Amino acid sequence: MIDARKPLRVLVSEGSSTSGREAVTILGAAGHHVEVCDPSRWCLARYSRFVRKFHHCPGLRTDPAGFLRFVEHLLASQHFDVLLPTHEQGFLFARAEARLKPRVGFALPDFASYRAVHSKAGFSRLLDRLGLPQPPTRIVTSLDELREATRFPSVVKTSIGTASRGVWIVRDAGDLNLALYDLQASGDIGGELLVQDLVTGTTEKAQSVFCRGELLGFHAYRQVTAGVGGGEAVKESVSRPAIRGYLEAIGAHLNWHGALSVDVIMPLDSPTPLLIDCNPRLVEPMNAYRAGTDLVDLLLRLSLGETPAPLAESRAGVRTHLALQALLGSASRDGTRRDVIRECGRIAAGKDPYQGSTEELTPMRLDWPGAVPLAMTVALLLVSPQLASSLARGGFGAHLLDAASIRTIESEGFC
Repeated sequence: MIDARKPLRVLVSEGSSTSGREAVTILGAAGHHVEVCDPSRWCLARYSRFVRKFHHCPGLRTDPAGFLRFVEHLLASQHFDVLLPTHEQGFLFARAEARLKPRVGFALPDFASYRAVHSKAGFSRLLDRLGLPQPPTRIVTSLDELREATRFPSVVKTSIGTASRGVWIVRDAGDLNLALYDLQASGDIGGELLVQDLVTGTTEKAQSVFCRGELLGFHAYRQVTAGVGGGEAVKESVSRPAIRGYLEAIGAHLNWHGALSVDVIMPLDSPTPLLIDCNPRLVEPMNAYRAGTDLVDLLLRLSLGETPAPLAESRAGVRTHLALQALLGSASRDGTRRDVIRECGRIAAGKDPYQGSTEELTPMRLDWPGAVPLAMTVALLLVSPQLASSLARGGFGAHLLDAASIRTIESEGFC
């Protein structure tokens, strides 16, 4: 058996997401040999001294079969100890487990379990079966049903979507008409849609790693400041035993193996956390790492066939930030050039809300090339703060799935 404490050769399945970029930092700081494949030649992970080699590959969304063949060729032509799916590539790898397992180690559940939580409708049904709390939810299959099921205020979601794609806040008839127009224009009405009552509260996230249904690592954090698209710009780790219990129930029911993350609303009028979304992967693991819980290392050990001991609870009160998200968020909220400059000053000086916080996405002291995308973003926002939304959409690329690519992967005879 390979020793996970020695340097490993790790192939990271994409380099465009913030989760993938943070995993690269953690892997590189531990001394592992890291290579990345991505359909974008200028993905975030390109700007890291820890990436030994970059592989330009077909897009998961546009050509899932070509992407799989590309990864198989890499694994056949050179040695890797671990394949680390940091985003939706896990859906494909779980489907193709029989083809990949003889070549490399990775930690994923069986495909049926993965599918059960990958779609928002599937996750909602699972919560109902397990008796776990979520906002009042209706699942519909047409725009007419959506009109009838919506009561204001609500959140409308497509069943498939990540990084806040396919989500509309509907407070009145005008918002509903806009959501209906967007859905019709995008073609996202072919599958299921969710309508959830809008719950007022704070957003939190929890991350976990399981070994065949047993929870080995857990971490939770709250959003201190929102970035662009509602993502976290500043986070703070928290202790959440109730949410840990929810994840234990989900993981045990699905015999989960690998990483599993959930989004949670902490209602202002109730002490009961409500589960609102699930990601069958590890989401932005750096806050957990800074709080003493190295979930990436845990995944490496599972990938190598080990059964690691459960990790101790992470420290609460650890604050981290993503400067890139903070600047894009500041500009997207009708910000001006002066607002962007002021935000840069707060980040550099460590003023509230950045006091006592460390950078998690582009840690320049540890990984100096990370300054490049940050500097480029600042320059573009100073030219035009209105570019914030389009810059953020640049992360919604071919490394992600859509309904068509999911149908292709699920189809009989794909593997």
